[in-house]
Amino acid sequence: MKERMNRKEVQFATSEELEAKDIEYWANAPIKEKLETITYLRECFYGKEATTGRLFRLFRFVELK
Repeated sequence: MKERMNRKEVQFATSEELEAKDIEYWANAPIKEKLETITYLRECFYGKEATTGRLFRLFRFVELK
């Protein structure tokens, strides 16, 4: 994801071909890059607090018979 897009080169492909390329790319991507991308996407969807905040803790009391 650090490379710039080459706007002078155009490629045509089907969605199946592009999906196969994506799967191959992420299968071979280093773990650090995968984690950085997951963190970036979480921040995009849920905000900065999703990656810096604490986990929500929920207690449930059940009455025993």
